[in-house]
Amino acid sequence: MVFVLAAAAASAADQPRARTLGVPFDGTPGLLDAITDVKGVTVGHSTIVRGEGALKVGEGPVRTGVTAILPRGRETMNDPVFAGWFALNGAGEMTGTTWIEEGGFLEGPVMITNTHSVGAVHEATIAWRVKEGAADATGYWWSNPVVAETWDGELNDINGFHVKQANVFEALSGAKGGPVAEGNVGGGTGMICNGFKGGIGTASRKLSDAAGGYTVGALVQCNYGRKADLTIAGVPVGREIIGEGARDDDEGSIIIVVATDAPLLPTQLKRLARRAALGLARVGSIAGNGSGDIFIAFSTANPGAARPTGLVALSDLPNDRMNPLFAATVQSVEEAIVNAMIAAETMKGANNFVVRALPHDDLRRILKKYGRVVEPTP
Repeated sequence: MVFVLAAAAASAADQPRARTLGVPFDGTPGLLDAITDVKGVTVGHSTIVRGEGALKVGEGPVRTGVTAILPRGRETMNDPVFAGWFALNGAGEMTGTTWIEEGGFLEGPVMITNTHSVGAVHEATIAWRVKEGAADATGYWWSNPVVAETWDGELNDINGFHVKQANVFEALSGAKGGPVAEGNVGGGTGMICNGFKGGIGTASRKLSDAAGGYTVGALVQCNYGRKADLTIAGVPVGREIIGEGARDDDEGSIIIVVATDAPLLPTQLKRLARRAALGLARVGSIAGNGSGDIFIAFSTANPGAARPTGLVALSDLPNDRMNPLFAATVQSVEEAIVNAMIAAETMKGANNFVVRALPHDDLRRILKKYGRVVEPTP
């Protein structure tokens, strides 16, 4: 078995991104153009790639992994964050959401993996919490982890259950700030998006000082859609590229995680999570019947809000000031999905099934044809 941390799987700083190819986007990105632009947020991956050729259940080939997003880094275990979630289409799973709906807090990391490894990741996340942290603020050893999934069964031996506790510990313990590895890494290793190779992608937006100067970041595990529907910067890229896509229907799912440092309450974060759907639509998704399109948003503001005693003083942004956050969410999600596809590389998996990467030269040619290419941004 091969475990690969983000730094070993790919040098995030050297990976191609949409802006380096001249894809135009609205809004002002943060310094890293990543979810880690939201102060305190860390991301870790564990990537498992092993074997080739014919599928032998339990033996491989293996093309899968785990991604961990920690809202407050190591302090995530001790200081929950306000959160909200939304399911655009429910052909998928995100555990722990009923308690988020009821209590308003995300009480740990957000974990993303393949569909049939949710149980293993759920159990291992609890084990990591027990190993690395203390009892919660009420004195209980209680965990209700958030674990989300998308399907990688075309490329991966998904019924071989190759994601183990060691992978989960690796993703969590290796989570860090800074640039985030994208494409064929972590939970996104074996994913397909809009008929091309998909995976992990991220982006961010920095609001103006007049709008509060807040940051919004998004991370996606994209595994949905048809080639014919792929739209980038308003251009019908999928229809312009010759050849068939790896899937014929809009199915497979996408998980979207939105982070912000704006002081928002759970009801407002649910509103933010809903706006992720608009960013997804910009890239061509119709939220097909077989696609699990599930989103979660959290705020790193209001530290200590979950303490069990005394009165808690909170700050919150008026609803009338949320429009810039809505726009930033839509823009970040759109760019994160495109970044995932740009970073992803062609992959051969189970039964020699090949999913090709989105061809960069063709993308630039098509954008130029429609007058939508800009000077590349380093």
